[in-house]
Amino acid sequence: MIEVPKRLRIEILDDYQDVVRTLDCFSKLQGHEVRIWNDAVADVNVLAERLAAADVLVLLRERTKVDDALVSRLPNLKLISQNGHVPHIDLAACTRRGVLVASALAQRPSYPTVEFTWGLILAAMRNIPLESDSLRKGVWQSTVGLGLRGRTLGIYGYGRLGSMVAQIGIAFGMELLVWGRKGSLDRARADGLSTASSKQAFFMQSDVLSLHLRLNAETAGLIGPDDLALMKPTALLVNTSRAELIQPGALVAALGKGQPGKAAVDVFEHEPLTDPNNPLLLLPNALCTPHLGYVERDNYEFAYGNAFDQIVAFAQGTPINIHNPDVLKQGALL
Repeated sequence: MIEVPKRLRIEILDDYQDVVRTLDCFSKLQGHEVRIWNDAVADVNVLAERLAAADVLVLLRERTKVDDALVSRLPNLKLISQNGHVPHIDLAACTRRGVLVASALAQRPSYPTVEFTWGLILAAMRNIPLESDSLRKGVWQSTVGLGLRGRTLGIYGYGRLGSMVAQIGIAFGMELLVWGRKGSLDRARADGLSTASSKQAFFMQSDVLSLHLRLNAETAGLIGPDDLALMKPTALLVNTSRAELIQPGALVAALGKGQPGKAAVDVFEHEPLTDPNNPLLLLPNALCTPHLGYVERDNYEFAYGNAFDQIVAFAQGTPINIHNPDVLKQGALL
């Protein structure tokens, strides 16, 4: 039996900006005991001590891994609630321990990521961060940037996000070039866009190359040194998808050789990245941001709103968006 207290002890993890309590959707948790953690912790011992009394954990994306080593030390835990996919949660371990995992998969298109991709492109091509910093130091106009009109925008992965990035590129007067699997190429052609004759041609011809691929067994390490070496010394590689799409160390080495000439990166292999001596952060031709693509208030209202709706439904004895329904078969909610 899953006993549901009238007043749940809810722990919200990884609220880096301490923004959750300011969201409109936070009022949905009224009447429950809520504690919010703003730091990033990977140590299981620390997490187990902090969360020992929790009835509910609220996660955001994949910021915290939840496996048997943690779940086994949370005797009161009844529900894990979040929005989106759950590759970081051990569903089998949760099922064995009688812990429900609720996560809505109906996704709002990530408009913030598309907008942020273009923010990075403009900032990198026109050297905006460098020039702004120089101006504060008394230096006037120290570089000459590159415009977008007439240049080739390469879209690697023409899905929902890739297609939106492409449409904005058209508005800037860019030439579009698409590469990816057959589905991507077919969709691009159906939309009247040009597709590359080969992967090699795609990397050679793109002035701005933006990655829009899901990370899975097929795409991990898909881009290697030989691909990057084909890029122009004036080209920009943009990655707002996943760092693991590029083979470890390949981008740092390529930027060191000047092909591509620049990169704009919002994702890293290990997050949060807090080491200022990370090789990528030390490169003057790499514009790096701390995975801000999805970090936007409306997006947070949507994601946390779904997570909180799931808690409300659970408290009412009618759980929704459950990924391990076998837990419910073990007994009805009380």
